[in-house]
Amino acid sequence: MNRSVKETFLFALSICVLSSAFNTASAQQGRERSTKKARAAAAQSARAARVFDQIMGTREKSIPQDLIDRAEAVAVFPGVLKGGFIVGGRGGSGVISRRVAGGWSAPAFFDLGGGSIGLQIGVASTDYILLFMNERAVDSLLNDKFEIGGEGSAAAGPVGRSASASTDARLNAQILSYSRSKGAFAGLELKGVVIKPDNEDNLQVYGMNARDILTGADKISLEKMPEGVRVFPLTLARYSKRK
Repeated sequence: MNRSVKETFLFALSICVLSSAFNTASAQQGRERSTKKARAAAAQSARAARVFDQIMGTREKSIPQDLIDRAEAVAVFPGVLKGGFIVGGRGGSGVISRRVAGGWSAPAFFDLGGGSIGLQIGVASTDYILLFMNERAVDSLLNDKFEIGGEGSAAAGPVGRSASASTDARLNAQILSYSRSKGAFAGLELKGVVIKPDNEDNLQVYGMNARDILTGADKISLEKMPEGVRVFPLTLARYSKRK
């Protein structure tokens, strides 16, 4: 083998070795990102489940059972920070599950932010629960960016097991909203608040976007959900489960 051929061979070999090392490193980084996302998804689902469980466990200050039974989807955004609303940045993140036969769907990941939150603007950290009361509300949610507001589209939810949703505003509302801060739980009317899918997380965790997770024909069964996220739909099912 002459010198020129040998140098060419060694150069090509070096390229192959470097390429293999780069691919191995990239694959390792991808696995690490996936593992990190899975852990974050499990933690988010656990926080949302804990908030919902705590609120429903307070007998005289919980969401009325008849409203839970009517809801088509439930969203929980734990620990939303006021700074996101003031500066228009990201206020918080949470999960949304839609009712399916025999239970609730895999939780899709969403972000919440923007707009005024009324008297809650001075609160540092607030938990939000939203009930989407019909199919139209769920469909609106699945746009790229959904802003809560408009005549009759949202209302403060009533509180208490014996509370009645008898007013026209509550009967006609597509969304009923609640907040909890410093231990106080109450209905709160939200206006100008934007909810949008966090499809980076959805794709990392499920390989699907929010629309497919919540409306696709092939919804993810409980057995096929990542184990860490099952806690949220299982918690919802303890309080409301249609046959």
